[in-house]
Amino acid sequence: MSKIRVLHCLQTIGSGGVEQRRLLLAKNLDKNKYEQAVVCTETFGIIPNQLVEADCHVFPVGTPKHPFDPKIHRNVMQVIKDFKPHIIHGAVFEGVTMAAICGTLSRVPIIIGEETSDPINRKLRANLLLKTLSLLTNKMVGVSPASCDYLVNKAFVNKSKVILINNGIEPTLNLSESQKNTFRQTLNIHNDSFVIGFVGRLLDNHKRISDLIIAFSRISNKNPQAQLLIVGDGPDKVLLMQLADNLNISEKVIFSGYQSDTTPFFNIMDVFVLPSAREAFGLVLVEAMFTKIPIIASRVGGIPYIVKDGLSGFLFEPTDIESLATLLQYMINNPLEAAGMGSYGYEIATKEFSSQRYIKDVDNLYQKLIKNNPITSHLIH
Repeated sequence: MSKIRVLHCLQTIGSGGVEQRRLLLAKNLDKNKYEQAVVCTETFGIIPNQLVEADCHVFPVGTPKHPFDPKIHRNVMQVIKDFKPHIIHGAVFEGVTMAAICGTLSRVPIIIGEETSDPINRKLRANLLLKTLSLLTNKMVGVSPASCDYLVNKAFVNKSKVILINNGIEPTLNLSESQKNTFRQTLNIHNDSFVIGFVGRLLDNHKRISDLIIAFSRISNKNPQAQLLIVGDGPDKVLLMQLADNLNISEKVIFSGYQSDTTPFFNIMDVFVLPSAREAFGLVLVEAMFTKIPIIASRVGGIPYIVKDGLSGFLFEPTDIESLATLLQYMINNPLEAAGMGSYGYEIATKEFSSQRYIKDVDNLYQKLIKNNPITSHLIH
């Protein structure tokens, strides 16, 4: 029986959560049932090679000057002509644009769009454009209840087209105490330190790392054992390092830079903080939960659906630095309660946000759409 060919449309393939989910699909969707490929504007980092190693073709088509750049769309349509997908699945605004327009013009049987963000600042014009694009799709996926709410109530996508598929990840590897101690030494972190961690892109108007640095400075003198570990890179790294220096805490703040493998970093954290101004889902929260780390996070977007306030961690209002500092101090003062929150978060992550559940949900969506389409129903397994 012929395989179901799925073409994923993205903007850039780098190190973000969207491309990590495509890598999960490439590795775990049944290769006897599916053949997959990705078309994107450009690539960098290790994920493109990992996709290829998982038998998922990668086709960079160039960076568009605007979402409707005809040259880029011609390139995408050539990929469609060569690959002949039964399903075209676009994620991120640019990916949805490619999938909806090129998929329609090329008569791809099934077109799926996916909202991967919590676009609180998206303009009305862009919302209306997304609604228009959604008319060309069979389904619009939201990666969290917040994303689904945006699609229905702000982009005014037909509710019958919207489906929730929560993100999922592969569980983070838990290191032994001796492995943790060895890794701490590489970062000059003492074994008895209390490590407050952040993982993400250093883009401050989005992630608000500056709020975390300021909050940490307010508790630093009272807690000489506390250290702040910031894992990631981005355009605001120098400014954030300067902020730590200006607050006289630079010797207690570790900027580790971008890390392709964040596993050992999560393993040495005592609390994980995500102080974002907006966040559709926050995959790093689930990574922390799989490592049994309690969470402190801002009450935005999809975060309240992941972090159970008072059970797996604490939520605070975005930019409320004083509340963040108070919660950091509470975690330091109450290690047993913090450990219990970490264990509770692990149970939630295992039940609701596993890679197995995610793969099953996507497979079910693909199979249902294939079965209900007269052009593709013969492919059903």
